[in-house]
Amino acid sequence: MTVRTALLKSRTGQVAAVLLVLIACTAAFFSIKSLFGSPAVNAERDRIFICSQTGKSFTHELQIGETIPVYSPYSGANTGYPAELCYWTADGQPKDDPTPVLLNQWIHKPGPTFCPDCGRLVVPNNPSPLPGMKPPPTKAEWQASHPNQ
Repeated sequence: MTVRTALLKSRTGQVAAVLLVLIACTAAFFSIKSLFGSPAVNAERDRIFICSQTGKSFTHELQIGETIPVYSPYSGANTGYPAELCYWTADGQPKDDPTPVLLNQWIHKPGPTFCPDCGRLVVPNNPSPLPGMKPPPTKAEWQASHPNQ
């Protein structure tokens, strides 16, 4: 009888073998999860929402089958809508800490949405600033270029 066979027939050897298999399976699970777990999916699931009644923002993890508006901890009702993030200052400079903005279209309010912080146009899938990018128009600039609206 070899040492390996004797070790696997002993109680200590069997416990050690089971523990090694469990550790290997756990390591394999987390390795596969990190390979196939998409940061984009996680970011899409855990989003910033804004309460339509209070204007306060909050994070919420979307669940399968959940509908919008979601439950808002500020109003105690389903008044939470996805927030668009505005990365601009009033003087047209980019900023690092974005302002969550509730788009008018979510609450069926006519007209474009302007950031309450900087007064600049905010659109669906609002882009973050890139180097050399011109800032979005202010409400006055937008109205000047859209006189009939």
